[in-house]
Amino acid sequence: MKRRYLLVALAVVLVAASVLTYLIQTGERGLGRQERPLRDLEVTRLDAAKTEDLGWDSKKLDTLFNYAAGLSTDSFMIVTNGQIVGAFGDLSKSYSAHSIRKSLLSTLVGQQLASHTNELRLEATLQELGIDDAPVPLTQLQRQTTVRHLLRSVSGINHPAAASGSLQADIDRRLGHSENQPGTIWAYNNWDYNALTTVFENATGSEIAELFHVGIAQPVGMQDFDRSAVSYAVDLQQSKHRAAMFKMSARDLAKVGSLYLNRGAADGQQVLAENWIELITADFTETGFGGLRSGHGYLWWIPEEDTGLPEGTFWAWGLGNQALIVIPKWNTVIIHQSDTTEFRKRFIPLTTSEKMTGEEAIMQLIRSCRERAARETEYCIEHRFVTRSEFEKLVSLVVAARE
Repeated sequence: MKRRYLLVALAVVLVAASVLTYLIQTGERGLGRQERPLRDLEVTRLDAAKTEDLGWDSKKLDTLFNYAAGLSTDSFMIVTNGQIVGAFGDLSKSYSAHSIRKSLLSTLVGQQLASHTNELRLEATLQELGIDDAPVPLTQLQRQTTVRHLLRSVSGINHPAAASGSLQADIDRRLGHSENQPGTIWAYNNWDYNALTTVFENATGSEIAELFHVGIAQPVGMQDFDRSAVSYAVDLQQSKHRAAMFKMSARDLAKVGSLYLNRGAADGQQVLAENWIELITADFTETGFGGLRSGHGYLWWIPEEDTGLPEGTFWAWGLGNQALIVIPKWNTVIIHQSDTTEFRKRFIPLTTSEKMTGEEAIMQLIRSCRERAARETEYCIEHRFVTRSEFEKLVSLVVAARE
């Protein structure tokens, strides 16, 4: 069977990682707060009576969608009890999911653990599984890392990784450059996720695209996913472990969220291990970031209580504030997507030709859309980067619409 491989240029990989690290650590210093011109969006909404029956305040949803119209969000949808409360954008168009890929990998692991043919053992060590790395090999202590350690981001292994880039500064701060006892230190570490991809594919004997198609996409009834939506970022000078990248549509991401709302069941079958959701929401690690990214468990983020999101909420996050938010207490899934293509076209020259740091480049691009002459340009209205502070306000308006 023909497989489609994508060798991602290192410069593009560095872009995604640089921006991700910056958003985690700084939050743009409030530069994303200026008023934006509203776009002419076709918003799909339930009528007021049905909206209220589902627990939403219709007028406050007006405020929410008006705010979203001032961002460069490409697709946004709220689904409660299986009904689309409100949405805009082409919900069938697939965008790069960026780091949402990690939560999709988690979903695949949960699916595999529910399978009667499962060969994946969470307590198996890398040594038992024959997992090493090159060009820098693992030490004997590092090879005692288990599959569960990789899922919980606590391997403690500070190795170069494909698609890591400027994440390395935060990893170095947390892990240092000496050996760490596996299971003792958390770090948002692409090495863990890429090694987990290798472990998963070795254990199953199949590639991510095939297993996701058969194990997740088909059972939940995805409409837009096919195997070509999965590609790999590879950097053999850093590591032999590949990063499996996804492109997903909003309505297909919503199907993933609905799978979790249904406690891992779809179409009468148990797709995910029955305890998978409990592991995500109970066996998580405090990250030190606070806010929406206060905890991290089994490749999903756990928000703090003061965000207003109810206990039991977990979510997936990617570059450009791609988001898949699962809120079991509201029986709700929220999807936010933004196409980062045009942003990256401007960002890459600033960090290569202009020699700016990732932080300097993103701040310049944010400031450029504050200038009066630029605000009305297509880029600043349709394609600019949705900042962390803007996304946090969007979430706060979601919460307000439930109060």
